[in-house]
Amino acid sequence: MIHLSEELGYRCVVFNNRGMAGENLLTPRTYCCANTEDLETVIHHVHSLYPSAPFLAAGVSMGGMLLLNYLGKIGPKTPLKAAATFSVGWNIFACSESLEKPLNWLLFNYYLTTCLQSSVNKHRHMFVKLIDMDHVMKAKSIREFDKRFTSVMFGYQTNDDYYTDASPYHRLKSVGIPVLCLNSVDDVFSPSHAIPIETAKQNPNVALVLTSYGGHIGFLEGIWPRQSTYMNRVFKQFVQAMIEHGHELSNM
Repeated sequence: MIHLSEELGYRCVVFNNRGMAGENLLTPRTYCCANTEDLETVIHHVHSLYPSAPFLAAGVSMGGMLLLNYLGKIGPKTPLKAAATFSVGWNIFACSESLEKPLNWLLFNYYLTTCLQSSVNKHRHMFVKLIDMDHVMKAKSIREFDKRFTSVMFGYQTNDDYYTDASPYHRLKSVGIPVLCLNSVDDVFSPSHAIPIETAKQNPNVALVLTSYGGHIGFLEGIWPRQSTYMNRVFKQFVQAMIEHGHELSNM
């Protein structure tokens, strides 16, 4: 997506969550889908540098969940002109249930849990006074990790409270700018029955695009898919249309 944007002549900024991309944590705090403060800070910082430039955002998977939660909280007051999300998990309860099915746990859940554990263990010294890190490192699923680490880190009374707050589906009605959301109905990370189709229909700012196949951040095309994917094509067309014709929407 970065390369496609640069081909169109657009400047790009990548938002890395705190503690990621080789950065050390300076405070005992990480990130989660529900907490949008860091993203909001970055958006307003970039906007302050280029206040007259058309400003769009894209989020993939968890990044899309974070972006939608931000847009749902702030409504039309954002400096963003439009946004696009891909392979978002709309309801974390449904996502967790899907990923805890035996085959999905074996293929995805356990591995991703070890990745989460590794990402926080490298900053272990920052958390030892706040969280039982030995207990965290024994988690066998994403839900167990979130119960032992994420929900505690961000002060939720229960993990269910965190999952409710972090699920973007209930904020979709409050999105106040044009947003394109691409999901595949065969995505095990985001079960089709939990995609908020009716809610999307009620918000004229939201375009929900569903494909029969595509998996999670896949959307491969052709017999020998090696170059651009359907996801990339949709991203490029949407971004270019919003940059060049976005002003026309306000006149409709």
